[in-house]
Amino acid sequence: MTARNPIIRVLTPDLADKIAAGEVVQRPASAVKELVENSLDAGALSVTVILKDSGRTLLQVVDDGSGMGWDDALAAFARHATSKISRSEDLTRITTLGFRGEALAALSAVALVELKTRVREDETGTLVRLEGGTLKLREKVGCQPGTSIVVRNLFYNTPGRRKFLKSDATEFRHILDTVQRAALSRPDAGFNLLSDGETILKCSPESVEARVVSIFGRKQAEPLVRCREESESGVVSGFLGKPQFARKGRSEQYIFLNGRPIANRNIGHAVYRGYEHLLEKGSFPFFILFLTIDPARTDVNVHPSKNEVKFEDESLIYRWVNAAVRKTLASHDFGPGSAFPVGSRGGGDPASGTWPPLRGEQRGTGRGWEFPILQDRETPGSPLVAEARVADLFRPPGVSPVDPPPQGTASLRPETRGPFWQIHDKYIIIPTGDGIMIVDQHAAHERVIYEKAIRRFNSLEKRSQELLFPQTIEMSPADAVLVKELMPLLENLGFLLKMFGSNTVILEGVPMDIRPGDETTILADVIGLFKEAEQGVKLDPRERLAKTYSCKAAVKAGDRLNGPEMASLLEQLFASEVPHVCPHGRPVMIRMSLSDLDRRFGRSS
Repeated sequence: MTARNPIIRVLTPDLADKIAAGEVVQRPASAVKELVENSLDAGALSVTVILKDSGRTLLQVVDDGSGMGWDDALAAFARHATSKISRSEDLTRITTLGFRGEALAALSAVALVELKTRVREDETGTLVRLEGGTLKLREKVGCQPGTSIVVRNLFYNTPGRRKFLKSDATEFRHILDTVQRAALSRPDAGFNLLSDGETILKCSPESVEARVVSIFGRKQAEPLVRCREESESGVVSGFLGKPQFARKGRSEQYIFLNGRPIANRNIGHAVYRGYEHLLEKGSFPFFILFLTIDPARTDVNVHPSKNEVKFEDESLIYRWVNAAVRKTLASHDFGPGSAFPVGSRGGGDPASGTWPPLRGEQRGTGRGWEFPILQDRETPGSPLVAEARVADLFRPPGVSPVDPPPQGTASLRPETRGPFWQIHDKYIIIPTGDGIMIVDQHAAHERVIYEKAIRRFNSLEKRSQELLFPQTIEMSPADAVLVKELMPLLENLGFLLKMFGSNTVILEGVPMDIRPGDETTILADVIGLFKEAEQGVKLDPRERLAKTYSCKAAVKAGDRLNGPEMASLLEQLFASEVPHVCPHGRPVMIRMSLSDLDRRFGRSS
């Protein structure tokens, strides 16, 4: 029998460690998460995170926990070495944040790691240095009680992983989110975050209410209501945002299970359904929920990141959380219509699918959008006014008529003829030479604003309207960091901004597209949508910002437009490069030919 060279090989420990490290340490934020969890498990009441170049060059975590002795300091870097479990039965009742014993081994395999640690009762501490998983030094040193771990040049020996890291600003925001979630989960502990010498976050041990204010700011914390519900399943407590302060994304939704930050779509959906019809379409509630459940009824050993969790009875947890949210909102009199009346934005009852009732015959006067008025068509004595009055005789209730544009402006489409109408304050109906065209006013305005934004980015053109009274906007640290990162692009859009302190923005001007009265909310909404979009398809920041800005600045379903505004909107739409779809890919218009209508009515001719 001919001997063959073996094709199955046992990986070297060095290569196996690097592969395993990819599961545990995916980016600097992953390293921070693992180290902070170790600090909290060690009983730390003060945790400090120090960064340089968003963790690429250096990240350090210092705590005042129990520390480790001479032997433990080295043993901690062995694979599957942990002090938190010792037998298989322990996996059924995990009460610590960490338990897999992989973090330090993974970090030491892909970085230069230095550990200083000291048990409070000992006179001296221990220093351990490793490079790429290899021990370089172990000696006795003088140091403070607790543990300090320094990680330098993360992924220095795995360049493939290092080159896939995002920008410093993006990596920093992931770290900030990690530290914020840890700080929310343990308000009894102090947290400090320093980046390149600047203090970003500083929290002393405090109550959970005070911690929410420390993390998000008083202005963002004020619209929250307390939630607490006890049952045989456990305790759910926390804070729910009032419906009128809903976000345009899910980025600010926080769930903690027995002190552990987790991600769970079922719980998030249970909260969302608890709000029922109180939210605008496309809006999501801000919430912070703490679930206390018997560890034996949960399984956190699902993924190396330990963010995912399984419950013994998923449907029971869903109903429990949903009931707690409903009860809390009901107790604060947030009934249907208290925040956003059903149908007030042009939508009917989502459960019944009913068409919204037709409105009265009030004519709109406009809300100040940047629709250049082409010509006043309501001039007394104009023949167009007489024609419009005749058309009024045949106008159904709730439909706003608009006479055709005057000579010289009727270029909506070569085949467009006759009057057009706004119906249900949502769609514009236009007769054409061979049928009708129905335009979604929000999608149309989105397309117009999006192309304007892209042109501004490309030409560096700035069109702003200065505010008579500049607005002061207090932001969370994460949002403030994002605003700093996007400052040049926001200024190109037309925002006039100044940073005041670390978390405060002075808004001195806004783009011309912004409706009067929306100045104080538009920036926060754009930032919220930008963060949500960042979790999906990876786009160029300019394109992503243009999309989110156009969505917020555009007219909405339910906004009544007057005749000149509709005419100007349609003119700009048909002058755009891609008038048929909005920036998100939804159709802007639907055309129905006469043959389509004849077929619907069963006509043969």
